[in-house]
Amino acid sequence: SSKTGIFFAFVYFRSSLPAPMFSRNDFSIWSILRKCIGMELSKIAMPVIFNEPLSFLQRLTEYMEHTYLIHKASTSSDSIERMKSVAAFAVSAVASQWERTGKPFNPLLGETYELVREDMGFRLVSEQVSHHPPISAFHAEGLKEDFVFHGSIYPKLKFWGKSVEAEPKGIITLELIKHNEAYTWTNPTCCVHNIIVGKLWIEQYGNVEITNHKTGEKCILNFKPCGLFGKELHKVEGYIQDKSKKKICAIYGKWTECLWAVDPNTFDAYKKNDKKNTEEKKPNKTKEKESDDVPMPDSSESVQVIPGSHLLWRIEPRPSNSVQMYNFTNFAMSLNEFDKAMESVIPPTDCRLRPDIKAMENGDIDLASEEKKRLEEKQRAARKQRAKTEDECKNKWFHQGPNPYIGAADWLYTGGYWDRNYSDWPDIY
Repeated sequence: SSKTGIFFAFVYFRSSLPAPMFSRNDFSIWSILRKCIGMELSKIAMPVIFNEPLSFLQRLTEYMEHTYLIHKASTSSDSIERMKSVAAFAVSAVASQWERTGKPFNPLLGETYELVREDMGFRLVSEQVSHHPPISAFHAEGLKEDFVFHGSIYPKLKFWGKSVEAEPKGIITLELIKHNEAYTWTNPTCCVHNIIVGKLWIEQYGNVEITNHKTGEKCILNFKPCGLFGKELHKVEGYIQDKSKKKICAIYGKWTECLWAVDPNTFDAYKKNDKKNTEEKKPNKTKEKESDDVPMPDSSESVQVIPGSHLLWRIEPRPSNSVQMYNFTNFAMSLNEFDKAMESVIPPTDCRLRPDIKAMENGDIDLASEEKKRLEEKQRAARKQRAKTEDECKNKWFHQGPNPYIGAADWLYTGGYWDRNYSDWPDIY
């Protein structure tokens, strides 16, 4: 359609990948990482077996899986109700990471990805704008011109001996056009545990502060660390407050499951009573030590719904074959889908055309490994050539500039992508 700048549409999205994931049981990540404790991992070349068949640009696109929450915010006439939906969207944006222990492919400089979902009411373009440090920029917009959602992410990875920590540096911005409002926030830190031995498991932790720059209202969410007994695993709690810092609403739930809103006084009373009950049931020292030895916390306990709460968001069930498909959601399963009609439309830099990702998706791990190595060598050669000629790599769709709402360094959409001008594309594959 001329509205989206794209001339095809999927009637049906695939429900599985061409081949199931490989077993990683015969591979030791320790042999690669033991020399890297405390180091930044973005420069470490990892074997392809530890990857999942998506580029990080596609992984970023999973922010959009629950776009309906943005549409809900846009149609609400009350700013607190809008903040509830925005907060639910911010939490839902990290939900797909649950049990996703595969590493996405590092995007090549100049790599792009586009996604148009008329059924969900958005289109998105992203580009790898920097290689060292690795920075990915994205820009999404509502097809009814109701929102703009954009950001730039610099995932800082560190290895701490038994875990890998990913701190997603960068700013996320959501603009609701009808209300002339802008919200900004940063994502929580993600940590993958049991890298050396045991079952891998993921937690998100840290504070996320969402600010409505028009009204001064804020939602401050705490993604709780697991804790000694695993009781806090996956939990999210926080408050929406007005510009005078008065608590208007409490929000609680799990980023892997659901999010609820309730009156703050009701929430505080419930928390106080829950704490009292926990202290009365505290185990003795011997049992404490036993609990500490459990390698992976039990995350099966559902959220206790406080009377008077109303549901903001609930995660969609994953497909029945998800475990064999890298723990992908239905949405993730479709991201690398390639339709013949795309060939004359998408640019040659699109992730769907990356040979190493395609080979892995098709179950050819040897070809994936060879292609990954070839692309990395090609990228290094291009960088050396640019250094000789002092020719800078020019980003095609994004430029550096201050974030319009907080002034911090950001990458902003230059425009023009959907005009489909195919001149002067870099040869990266």
